[in-house]
Amino acid sequence: MSGKSATMDRASILLVDDMEDNLVALESVLASLDEPLVRARSGEEAMRALLRQPFAVVLLDVRMPGMDGFETASRIKRLDGAKDTPIIFLNGPDSDSGYAFRGYATGAADFLTKPFDPWVLRAKVSVFLDLHRKNRQLERMLAREQECLGQISDRLSSIEEELRRDGANDLAVVGGQLARIEDALDELLRGRDK
Repeated sequence: MSGKSATMDRASILLVDDMEDNLVALESVLASLDEPLVRARSGEEAMRALLRQPFAVVLLDVRMPGMDGFETASRIKRLDGAKDTPIIFLNGPDSDSGYAFRGYATGAADFLTKPFDPWVLRAKVSVFLDLHRKNRQLERMLAREQECLGQISDRLSSIEEELRRDGANDLAVVGGQLARIEDALDELLRGRDK
């Protein structure tokens, strides 16, 4: 993998918890993933971080003063740039049994109870990091394909224009073929935009 590609595939992880000890524990568990870890001590701070940059996954404490985890998740899901970001809720052991249901209803991808197993947390976050990288790779491939199709379409248009100018004898036949190719390319481009 090239240096540029490796940099593009870096996937930041947002850690949201009002307790310093919990943030330190999360950083300790996730440090081995070698991805940027961004801290937020409140729901408000998390929202500001999400407006500044994209994240591969958000680890979100349920119980926080002010904007709790459920409200934060609800707001995240309304942000155009972050609505598809997976959220893993982290909750204390003494929580209400309805918290998990409420978390999933709010848009959580997963729900873990503290104290969590470090191996399980790392494995779950790794899955979301891999999905994030694959999505970025697909986006880059589609962008390259769109660019290539646009270039082909432009070339076909210029060939057709040149044939019209030269008044070639087989203009009707070649022009018809070029028109069909151009129509197929236009349809392909329209299908990619959906």
